[in-house]
Amino acid sequence: MRTLVISDIHSNADALEAVLADAGSFDRAWCLGDVIGYGPDPNECIQMLEDLPDLVCILGNHDAAAMGFIDTESFNREASAAVHIQERLLTEASREFLESLEVLRVEAGVTLAHGSPRNPIWEYILSAKTAKENFLAFETQVCLVGHSHIPVIFADDQLKQPEVLLPASGDMWRSEKQFILNPGSVGQPRDRSPLASYVIWDDLEDIWSFHRVVYDYRPVQERILALGLPPRHAYRLAEGI
Repeated sequence: MRTLVISDIHSNADALEAVLADAGSFDRAWCLGDVIGYGPDPNECIQMLEDLPDLVCILGNHDAAAMGFIDTESFNREASAAVHIQERLLTEASREFLESLEVLRVEAGVTLAHGSPRNPIWEYILSAKTAKENFLAFETQVCLVGHSHIPVIFADDQLKQPEVLLPASGDMWRSEKQFILNPGSVGQPRDRSPLASYVIWDDLEDIWSFHRVVYDYRPVQERILALGLPPRHAYRLAEGI
């Protein structure tokens, strides 16, 4: 079975469309949260997700903020401004979709979270130290997270700090160790590459393959500016920062 693993779409329908076209056929889709936020197309992204086979989607912090589940005091000024604009854009159908999302889930023997297994909404796993602390928070071999917008693998080593791997497009991973994997961001990468990022898991071979795809971000930038969203959310798409 082929599983599409995506995260941090952030209302970027053009990037999501490019990922779906590049991924080809797959049997199920897992989305690790932050479907909305930053970008211009929250409803379009939700509609595309709902059409995917056997979809499982996790609640991200931007999704939760737009629904009023959490406040935006911890958001920076520009992120908070984007949330409030997207609140007004969401249709009732989109709100129903976001309201149904769980914050933590185990699916096919894999733990799914947005931030981390011990703090699914807020915590970033950006270091080996934080990863090591989180290995105690899930019982499955694999935990998938998003939130940082950076494709990365943390492989556990009980005797020392976890191994940190920064996979490139085309890289494949298979391991008997416990590990935490981030597929990177579809709609707003932050690893200094503007290419949309995703992972495919082939559970028959137990191989996790990383992929990057080119898309034209300029129309997305234009829609961001036209909606009055903070200009930084448009400009950073070109640099992946």
